Amino acid sequence: MRNRFKHAVLGLMAGVMVVGGAVARDNGLVIRDVKGSVAATVERAKLAIDKRGLKVIAHLNHAAGAAKAGLSLPPTQLLIFGNPKVGTPLMKCNRTVAIDLPQKLLIWEDSRGTHLAYNSPEYLRKRHGLDECAGVLKKVNGALAGIAAEAAE
Repeated sequence: MRNRFKHAVLGLMAGVMVVGGAVARDNGLVIRDVKGSVAATVERAKLAIDKRGLKVIAHLNHAAGAAKAGLSLPPTQLLIFGNPKVGTPLMKCNRTVAIDLPQKLLIWEDSRGTHLAYNSPEYLRKRHGLDECAGVLKKVNGALAGIAAEAAE
């Protein structure tokens, strides 16, 4: 029994890595706990995105959509944002990365609080074979980490 528990714990640890207050999961998501409400976090994220010369292309309020369909969903919002000067070089490395672009930032609330998530650039590198674009991905990683940090405060 003790061995099964030990293996289960080790398996969980292998699938999760803490990076600068955020949790990078083996499913490619970087997840971070956030202070405050979803609405306040969305506004901070929009400011952080704009400050970096990126453009919010779409803002989806999934909870509002659920309410219109007569369903209930805790606050859940998605920002879709980017800049063709960053995304285009990635697509030149491998066009399949376009399925994951523009960038997305998911902000939601559950019983444990408010959280945000985005796709790890390392995950995108592996998923799409973007080794040739390591420099661009490094910039993307810095921008996403910065946006997440500012939105989380």
